[in-house]
Amino acid sequence: MSKTRSDAFVAPLFAFVRVADMADRFSTTPFEVLAEYERRSLEHAAGAPELVDAPGLWRGIGFRIGDRHFVSSIAEVNEILTPPAVTLVPGAKSWLLGVANVRGNLVPVVDLRDFIGASHGPNTDTTRVLVVRQHGGSVGLMVDEVHGQRSFSEEQLSKAVGESDEKYVHYVGENVQLGEVLWGLFSMAALVRSTQFQQAAA
Repeated sequence: MSKTRSDAFVAPLFAFVRVADMADRFSTTPFEVLAEYERRSLEHAAGAPELVDAPGLWRGIGFRIGDRHFVSSIAEVNEILTPPAVTLVPGAKSWLLGVANVRGNLVPVVDLRDFIGASHGPNTDTTRVLVVRQHGGSVGLMVDEVHGQRSFSEEQLSKAVGESDEKYVHYVGENVQLGEVLWGLFSMAALVRSTQFQQAAA
């Protein structure tokens, strides 16, 4: 199959697909799966982050990329996985690792570190995949480590500072100090809405 045809199948691709729903219409080739992603992704838009209902607290899931620590709203993260087996996607950019079968759902898996352009070493025992919600869909984001839940008070949030690293400025609006760690408030909604993220063709 030519590169031109591969590109057409690859981007944009981040939408929810059930294996059972596709069985009668598609083979299991990545090209055909991504053709369906392309069609459906045009109909989806990511929802906005939400505050968890807890007086005076904002709660999120903490994770690490290289030497940077981030936290995303609990409302944006569906689950946390060890890195699953993936089916490679020809014609895709290097940060699209492939498509994983997560309990019968086909989920594209992105190396968030490579997408951002952050330096990192090989995968380790701490490497995890955050399954991020979109309206009608999910995508897996590989990170170096997940730290679990983190909570921030209104006072801590009021002292937040802006993001200075150009790699993150489109997704991290503010950074909040918690103990000795500066946590970037990472908007998954901004990430999945970005044109660059949706266009995965090499």
